[in-house]
Amino acid sequence: MTLRFYDSATASVRDFVPVYPGEARIYYCGATVQGAPHIGHVRSGLVFDQLARWLTYRGFKVTTVRNVTDIDDKILVNSAASFDSDYSGDYPREQWWALAYRFEGIFGVAYEALNIARPTYEPRATGHIPEMFALIQRLIDRGHAYPALDGSGDVYFDVRSWAQYGSLTRQRVEDMQDAPDADPRGKRDPRDFALWKGHKEGDPETARWESAWGAGRPGWHLECSAMAGKYLGETFDIHGGGLDLRFPHHENEMAQSQAAGFGFANFWMHNGLVNYEGEKMSKSIGNIITPEQMLEMARPLVVRYYLGQAHYRSVLDYRPTSLEEARVAVERLEAFLAQTLAFHRADARVPQAFAEAMDDDLNIPRALAVLHELTRAGNAALAAGESAQQEAEQVYAMARVLGLVELMSFAGTPASDGGAAEHAALDSLIQTMLTQRAEAREAKDWARADQIRDALAAAGVTVKDGLSGSTWSLS
Repeated sequence: MTLRFYDSATASVRDFVPVYPGEARIYYCGATVQGAPHIGHVRSGLVFDQLARWLTYRGFKVTTVRNVTDIDDKILVNSAASFDSDYSGDYPREQWWALAYRFEGIFGVAYEALNIARPTYEPRATGHIPEMFALIQRLIDRGHAYPALDGSGDVYFDVRSWAQYGSLTRQRVEDMQDAPDADPRGKRDPRDFALWKGHKEGDPETARWESAWGAGRPGWHLECSAMAGKYLGETFDIHGGGLDLRFPHHENEMAQSQAAGFGFANFWMHNGLVNYEGEKMSKSIGNIITPEQMLEMARPLVVRYYLGQAHYRSVLDYRPTSLEEARVAVERLEAFLAQTLAFHRADARVPQAFAEAMDDDLNIPRALAVLHELTRAGNAALAAGESAQQEAEQVYAMARVLGLVELMSFAGTPASDGGAAEHAALDSLIQTMLTQRAEAREAKDWARADQIRDALAAAGVTVKDGLSGSTWSLS
């Protein structure tokens, strides 16, 4: 089956045809490091981790870029608040760059805990100012940007100069809200958005770069266009992020990049948001759940399974029972794999039904149905004393593609490729002992047979005799 993904720009599911044969180039919006992450941020990272893993499994050379926005209005505001006379925060007063670096690290801990693979590149906005200058000048030269009319040093994108503006979210300019960038007296149209923000009184002296338009700092939307172009080229395959970024962020990215003459993204993929018992998560309401809180309530394996179990485009609704339901589901899978360690193979292939589900717009719920059905079939085979080799190989392959295996624990030993090799060696030794036990039983040397079984039991190995021979598992 052909790989197909939903493209937000065309509101349709389309065949995936890579820009460069055999490659898949993905940019997705990472953290604006003004504060600690909530689970919506981490869900987005997990969704695009699942996508990258599947494209890799399908044979593509995958390049992923996840940016870090480390200069932003809210970062400056939060830093300034730490210097207020009544500040009583948990951390010392922090310059904006120190605050950004600290929260970048907290995001990284959450990603790593949930086995969200590091991207190929994770660029910071502050490291790409020259690329932003070049993009701004290109837009000015092409008649799509202008320095602010009030001489403030701001530079704006002229939305009315680009007829396609609004196409990603299917809006008319007349129906859009004003861009909240600066005093509208500096703009031709109140909906024009800032590419460059001139240095204002009260801004930190360290948060400014000299430019042809005056000292200042980059606008949020400009950063992603510059970084995507640098690492993935003028045209690349997929741009992703949370649904809340479609407007204005992604609309503005697409407009400025295409107005500069670049093809930019062939697909726009947006993951759904996370609600709390049917309501949007909000700091003002106080219903935010953080990855740290989730990881205090459940193992990383359970949290990853929970955050990754729904279709990526759907809303994920968190309830107090959600993690317990996920725990029951994933530990049943883990228990089956723990009993069949001998059959885990790094080169095992997923079953066709699973592959078809993943190819069909990354349909994780359908794929998980295949995973659990094969787990049930494997458990039934073991209960009947039959071999579950085929089921174990395929279940292991599916769990591995979904990024679950590395978080599993088999008798206290995390599973990995290296772990699988160790288990294969262990299986070879145990199979030798089982062969000796079978020979003893054939010779009616019951004492010898029991001695071997007791020795295995003392080592934590349970032996189960069946019609097709004996199998083992770790107790």
